[in-house]
Amino acid sequence: MAVGTKDLASNQLRGLDDTKLADELKKAKEELFNLRFQSATGQLDNHGRLRAVKRDIARIYTEMRERELGIGSAPVPEPEPVVTDTKADKKAKKADKAEDKADKAEKKAKKADKADKADKADKEADA
Repeated sequence: MAVGTKDLASNQLRGLDDTKLADELKKAKEELFNLRFQSATGQLDNHGRLRAVKRDIARIYTEMRERELGIGSAPVPEPEPVVTDTKADKKAKKADKAEDKADKAEKKAKKADKADKADKADKEADA
């Protein structure tokens, strides 16, 4: 969000939560500092920008004060909908678990077969 533009209108500020509002205030103050520095060194091209940033800072302070007094309020996050498992979902999960167990059992059996074959080969080599 650019500071000192229409993006920082009061309606936009009302949609921000307290932490984002504080972040915007910090950005605006930093920009005002930089603009004042440019003005002092004679590098500032647009003097109207100083005025716009000061107004943005005033808007932010106003919104913060309104919230403090209870006139305005921070936006309330919408609660996430509760997801309920249907019978079909539960059956699918159960089937997936059964498949996983079967896969693990197959892997274990293959590993055991390899070990048995290796043991037989060792015995034959010894004999």
